[in-house]
Amino acid sequence: MRQRFSYLLRLFLLLVGIFLLAKPLFILFNEPKSRNIVPADYLAVLFHGLPLDLATAAYITALPWIAVLIGVWLPAHNLRKAHFLYTGILSVLLALIFTADTCLYSFWDFKLDGTVFNYLDHPRGAVRSVTPLYMATVCAAFLLTASTLAFLFRAAAPVRFPVCRRRPAATLLLLLSGGMLFLFIRGGVGRSTANVGMVYYSDKQFLNHSAVNPAFSLIYSLRKTEDFAARCDFFPEEERARLFASMQYDTVSISPLPLLRTPRPNVLIVLMEGCGATFVEAFGGKPCVTPSLNRLAREGVAFSRCYANSFRTDRGTLCTFSGYPSFPDVSVMKLPAKSRTLPSVAASLRRAGYSTEFLYGGDKNFTNMNSYLMSTGYERTYGDDDFPATVRHTHAWGVTDSIVFDRLYDMVSAKKQTGPWHIAFLTLASHEPWTVPYHRIPDDEQANAMAYLDACIGRFMHRLRARPALWENTLVIFLPDHGIHYPAGLTEADIRTCHIPMIWAGGAISEPRTIDLICNQTDLPATLLGQLGLPHGEFRFSRDVTSANYRYPCAIHTWSGGATFVDTTGHTIIDLATLRPLTDGPQPGPERTRRLKAFLQTAYDDLGAR
Repeated sequence: MRQRFSYLLRLFLLLVGIFLLAKPLFILFNEPKSRNIVPADYLAVLFHGLPLDLATAAYITALPWIAVLIGVWLPAHNLRKAHFLYTGILSVLLALIFTADTCLYSFWDFKLDGTVFNYLDHPRGAVRSVTPLYMATVCAAFLLTASTLAFLFRAAAPVRFPVCRRRPAATLLLLLSGGMLFLFIRGGVGRSTANVGMVYYSDKQFLNHSAVNPAFSLIYSLRKTEDFAARCDFFPEEERARLFASMQYDTVSISPLPLLRTPRPNVLIVLMEGCGATFVEAFGGKPCVTPSLNRLAREGVAFSRCYANSFRTDRGTLCTFSGYPSFPDVSVMKLPAKSRTLPSVAASLRRAGYSTEFLYGGDKNFTNMNSYLMSTGYERTYGDDDFPATVRHTHAWGVTDSIVFDRLYDMVSAKKQTGPWHIAFLTLASHEPWTVPYHRIPDDEQANAMAYLDACIGRFMHRLRARPALWENTLVIFLPDHGIHYPAGLTEADIRTCHIPMIWAGGAISEPRTIDLICNQTDLPATLLGQLGLPHGEFRFSRDVTSANYRYPCAIHTWSGGATFVDTTGHTIIDLATLRPLTDGPQPGPERTRRLKAFLQTAYDDLGAR
């Protein structure tokens, strides 16, 4: 029994050691990008990258584990030969992965993923971009790596195992060890599973990329590689382009209506978990739930006809900060190869001299969020691990909002006015199971959770207002991450599901006003950057609602299985499986349906091209 465990442990630790050794070699080979790397950075890369190394080693060890488990009960005379065959193939594959990742990074600036297979149809084009000497060096590196790995794996080969005399005990212990492998594969016992973003830790992308295990990155991306451009292929290209152009997604701001009293305010964006307009009286919702938001809507700028793009936090977060549309069946945040190419509010503000941070009381690695945030401009991200252990489970999803709002206040109070700053904050307590330390509306747990969020907002804004120097130069934007089914019985066939409040508040607001134009959550980046006098041409699906050329107000919302289109003529909600309207009013709108289809086709084409 001991020999069996010794073999599995040797193989697992050898794999982890190989992955750890590959990281400094990757850094050293890409020397032009690592000139400012200090010894402490090497240690940080190894430490932060370890979770993915453990996950990948566990994946690879799983097959030998199964063979050993079977061998407890059945004769396994050829296990040593099977080891040599398995590790021989593994040596070649890992050598290919390590060599390709290390060499291609200098050209691509991102880790090896499914993109590499796009070049297999035309390998000559890729080869022509390098010299014969470079190709010879790469081939030599591959052969050396494969040979070294084969030698190391040979040293870990098992001896002939004796007949197991305590089979039930051995089986139980092997099952327990299999459970450990499963935990490594999953990435722990938290809500998030192992993903590329869990090892991101620095505002230097090269260090984040160095920490990523290339084998994990490749496998992870292959699981999510699809031909998105082939989806929703409703129209010939000329017709699609004409219909999309009719929606006037113009990326230039022309004489925008001025909303701010200062050209470069601090920008705080509070993304409120699930707080749809049906809870906010100022937007036609239930009375008495959100007095703080109602007051802010009166004092600031209220976008009264704003609609969420999506039904989930991972989609809505990306819609808000990248101005990118949501999809019924794709979470772009979970596709690092795609999400890292998106524009973002953080990146645009960083170019304008802003510092950038993101705050969340939950697991920031959930749905690969951390990878998206750090790839698109956030210098620092904070999650539940950045809070004391005593408060990390004050809500089912992490740290409850009142505690995180206190941290937010401390963060903004500590800012030195050496330059403007941007902070994004995603709340979490107004999420099922709706358990909050607040009991103002005891007969309605959902409304009570929103009232708790509102009370946290009111207290925070009161404290911020008491700091005049900070208040006068700060813009605070409130909007939800997505719509919500409230009150009970509300479905996606009702447009109230995706109606959301968007409020701009703070001392940087020039005067109270209501903007009653139809708009989308994705319009926030262009509208904000337009107000700051910054370009936003890269935000293809975001429009400046305050611009003089915002002439066709419309909004699109998607959920699993359907989509909504709203314009001044009415709204159309369709089932994507049948392409039949669920709601079409006040009059049938065939042109609304055609524009909705053209928008979806354009969005999928754009995603497929990234």
